[in-house]
Amino acid sequence: MADPGLIHGRYELLEQVGRGGMGRVWRARDRTLDRRVAVKCFRPDGGPGEDPGAPHPLRERFRREARLAAGLQHHNITVVHDFGEHDGLLYLVMEFLDGRNLGELLTDRAGAPLPHGEVADIARQVAAALDHTRCRGIVHRDLKPTNIVRLTDGTVKVCDFGIARPARDIDPGARLTVTGMAMGTPHYMSPEQISGGTVDPRSDLYSLGCVLYELATGSPPFAYDDPWAVLVGHRDALPEP
Repeated sequence: MADPGLIHGRYELLEQVGRGGMGRVWRARDRTLDRRVAVKCFRPDGGPGEDPGAPHPLRERFRREARLAAGLQHHNITVVHDFGEHDGLLYLVMEFLDGRNLGELLTDRAGAPLPHGEVADIARQVAAALDHTRCRGIVHRDLKPTNIVRLTDGTVKVCDFGIARPARDIDPGARLTVTGMAMGTPHYMSPEQISGGTVDPRSDLYSLGCVLYELATGSPPFAYDDPWAVLVGHRDALPEP
C-alpha cells in the first residue's frame, strides 16, 4: 500500500510504526487540533476494479473494530477519535501511545521474568479494562502481550479490538477463519475458543492469565513451536506451575 500522505486534509501520516493483518499503523499529526495521533489504515479492495461499496469481510471487521472501540471509554483502553474512508482507504484515528507493548518488553528481557510488583500492577490495570468491556458486553478475543501497551508514565492500555465482538453475537460455530485457524492467537486462547464452546468475558480473563504467566515466568504456558500443539495444550493439559 502506498503512503496515503494526507487523509481528508487533516491527518498527516508521518511514520509507519506498525503493521499487521488489518493494515498499517502510522504516527500522525492531526492538523486541525495540532496533536499527535495514531492512524490505522486499511485498503480492503483487491485492486482498482473492485466496487468500494461492495461487502468485504475485512472491511466489515475493520468497521466493527472502530464502532466497538469508540464505545469503550476507560482509562486503560486506547481512545478512538475518528473513523472514516478516504479514496478507498479505511482509517481509524486513535490516541498516540507513547510507550511499548508487552511483547517488546518481553523481547528486551530475553526470557527473564518481570519483577512481581510490575506484573501485579499490569494485572490490576488490564483487569480494570476487562471489567469495563464486560460491563459493555464486549469480548476482546485476542488479548496478548502485543495488544497491551505500557506508557512511559506507567499507565497500561489495552488496544486492537480487531476481532472483538459483543458477547451476544459470537457464534460458536463460526469460530474458524477462512484459513481454518481459530480466531485468536494460540498461546493466549481460551479452551472454549479452541473447541468452539461459548465465548464470553471469562475467555478474556483466561487470556489475561496466560499473559501474566508469561510476564511472571518469561515464557507462555505452553511454549511449543507447533501452533496446533499449543492449542491442544490449552484445551487438554495444565501448564507447569
